[in-house]
Amino acid sequence: MTELADALAARIASDGPLRLDAWMAACNSHYYAAQDPLGRDFTTAPEVSQLFGEMIGGWIGDLWLRAGQPPLTLVELGPGRGTLMADALRLLARIPGFTPSLALVETSPTLRAVQATTLAQHPPEWHDDLSTLPTDTALIVIANEFFDALPIRQHLGQGQERAVGHNGERFLAATLPSPETTSQERNETGEALIATLAARLRAQGGAALIIDYGQSETAADTLQAIRAGTPHDPFSSPGEADLTAHVAFSALQHAANLPSHGPIPQGRFLAALGIHSRAAALSRGKPIAEAAKIAAGLARLTAPAQMGALFKAMALTSPGWPTPAGFDA
Repeated sequence: MTELADALAARIASDGPLRLDAWMAACNSHYYAAQDPLGRDFTTAPEVSQLFGEMIGGWIGDLWLRAGQPPLTLVELGPGRGTLMADALRLLARIPGFTPSLALVETSPTLRAVQATTLAQHPPEWHDDLSTLPTDTALIVIANEFFDALPIRQHLGQGQERAVGHNGERFLAATLPSPETTSQERNETGEALIATLAARLRAQGGAALIIDYGQSETAADTLQAIRAGTPHDPFSSPGEADLTAHVAFSALQHAANLPSHGPIPQGRFLAALGIHSRAAALSRGKPIAEAAKIAAGLARLTAPAQMGALFKAMALTSPGWPTPAGFDA
């Protein structure tokens, strides 16, 4: 077994089955700290096509202009390789007077090193969490495929919840007593984080854009593991697979208690921002192979059978801020 697996097995032997959120937190913390998994285990929207980051850049710029051009800190939660922000900032550079500070909330040393290279022209400040973000500017916060990787609890009904045990040879699903009598998943970490962020937005002004896969209501069991692009047992090989769960957007809205917009399907959101027109302009005059690659990226981001329906977009705004683009139709 790996060092992490040995440590988790010893912890379970000493204290009993490990609650699912503790298992997920330990596994994902190790997973992201040790490697850059993008393109190997999974691919996110910014890595599919530059179109995605450009649309987010346009969304940010339009909102900032209509909010009165306040002093701004641009924040991304879990920025991966920094690709989204690099593409967004390339477009935002066209807006006179748009000179925000850039803050990345990232704990992985491996990914911070990649982000430093990707964003060399726009050097960011890194933060381990929200507590050290600036307090003297408005905030526009982007969270793309961030909340799905936060630890969840699975309440199984009849006074039980999901845990992870170890039988001396392997890890396996187990149960612990629970006060909940209904079957549901809860992302308590995500709800606490969004409540903290909402307090910042109320005090400082700003908005948050959350794009992730999920649905409005809480589901009972959406935990999955991906390794090398294929489904994997979430209770084996700890720290070597990406553990995620669907985002329950209604729970985030309730925890934030701010004006909210959406969630709406990603394909609809990107279409409202003009992604099809941008793809046509980007393809104009390009060789056939390059134009086909742009079209394939567009389809992957927007087609209902690909990312266009399962992925949703939701925005939160501080009181007095305008309705963001893409949500006013």
